[in-house]
Amino acid sequence: MELSKSFFQGRRLETLVENQTTYTLQHAEMHVFETHQQAERVLLKFDQPVLASMLQGKKLMHLRDQEAFEFLPGESLILPSNEVMYIDFPEAQMDNPTRCLAMSIDDQKIKQVIARMNEVMPKVDQGEWGFMNYNFHFTNDIAIYQIIQRLLFLFTENHPSKDLFVDNMLQELIVRSLQADARKIYNEKALSLSGNNRLAYIIRYIRENLDQPLTIQELSEKAYMSESNFHRVFKTELGISPVNFINHERIKRATSLLNDPKKRIKEICMECGFNSMSYFNRVFKKENEVSPSEYQARVN
Repeated sequence: MELSKSFFQGRRLETLVENQTTYTLQHAEMHVFETHQQAERVLLKFDQPVLASMLQGKKLMHLRDQEAFEFLPGESLILPSNEVMYIDFPEAQMDNPTRCLAMSIDDQKIKQVIARMNEVMPKVDQGEWGFMNYNFHFTNDIAIYQIIQRLLFLFTENHPSKDLFVDNMLQELIVRSLQADARKIYNEKALSLSGNNRLAYIIRYIRENLDQPLTIQELSEKAYMSESNFHRVFKTELGISPVNFINHERIKRATSLLNDPKKRIKEICMECGFNSMSYFNRVFKKENEVSPSEYQARVN
């Protein structure tokens, strides 16, 4: 993720630890923090919900009720308002600073988007969308990465309509972040939720039957929905289509099986429910940027 030339031209370096450059618009503020020397236990807190995203370098994050974890480029962290964080900068240097974006978003803006989501894209089984009240650490998918990159440009652009542009991007960022949060909840709690939540039951069923042919017709029948409604509800709530979700789960299993050098790739292909080696190769390479054979050679 890259900062624009206008950022470097406009910012002023005043401190070596968490030097802050801030851009303020109607419903959000974007803060870019730069750290040019190693430091420990630096305190930071925002009075509004914030999305933090690493741009360069590494941080070690200390948050309530969690073990310290590394925060790396390509990852984001969503924090509720007034959440205290302590940060270590183990690698920051003058000629190789640690850089992080923090975007604080107006509570009212978030509530408006969530109200709209509950109106036009309600969750299955009477569930409601709501802003997470815990620390959500995740790897950016391509859509969230592109939104953050676009917001970096918009905040630093000198354009009379940028408030309107940013508002539209913030709405998409909130929706996609909540869908990513829903995926995390289903991924971690599908077993415990499956008794009274149809999507959780379907996710559990998919994971337990990855080696079997799984069709939308079969899954929609198990969810007591029409095929079109099942596809719409699944994608609305998780931000991913059922087919892409199945493929993602199959590739996760394949990636794990490829760690065994004795496993033949054709055998893994069948165990993960792919009936075509060429399709397996294509989907695996899309997810991992290398072929199954290249991956197996690399890890073994």
